[in-house]
Amino acid sequence: MLEVTDISAYYGEFQALEKVSLELPDTGVTALLGANAAGKTTSLRVVSGILPAHEGKVTFNGEDITTASSEERVRLGIVQVPEGRRLFGSLSVEDNLLLGAFQVRKDKKNRERLDRIYSLLPKLAERRTQLAGSLSGGEQQMCAVGRGLMADPKVLMIDEMSLGLAPVIVTHMFSFVKEIADSGVSVLLVEQQVQHALQAADYATIIEKGVTTHSGSAEEIRDDPKVREAYLGV
Repeated sequence: MLEVTDISAYYGEFQALEKVSLELPDTGVTALLGANAAGKTTSLRVVSGILPAHEGKVTFNGEDITTASSEERVRLGIVQVPEGRRLFGSLSVEDNLLLGAFQVRKDKKNRERLDRIYSLLPKLAERRTQLAGSLSGGEQQMCAVGRGLMADPKVLMIDEMSLGLAPVIVTHMFSFVKEIADSGVSVLLVEQQVQHALQAADYATIIEKGVTTHSGSAEEIRDDPKVREAYLGV
């Protein structure tokens, strides 16, 4: 569904990515892994259209979208859940969710999507009228992912989902990601918790210092001796 080919990207004169390649199937979870500052978030920014690609190509369903705007990509179905959640803290949970559907604007469908998200995440249903800024960290992450789902994505990119969350919440969120993928959405998951990510993922790509070093099934990546030594500590 989504193919990133030999992408290079810069922040000013600093080269953050050098010929990064990545493929996403129609469904399933793909983990994008690497150390801090390896280029994971930058890769999402290029796919989202927030950061222009200096070289290379981004293709979605066979269409070249390398120069498409962020708005166009959202309309096509490419949606990002940013690191740090970025909720509107002074608005209610439900208003934050509805803002995710801003470009969809189909009232009946929005109600159906809200009901689906509330069934998947009952905590949000309980907190629907509560201000998003007053939620716990785990509940805020649920709200951020739910807001992304309100845009009816074909590809949902989640950046550092487990950051700052308690272990029990992390386990719940990874299970939720699997449910999202099972519903027919292709999930691209950026994570520093490599072991959790590889357990949840079907496929994985590893980036080191802005360069793709490993790519394949999650099982292949998990069993690679170099990956086990560098990222799993075994």
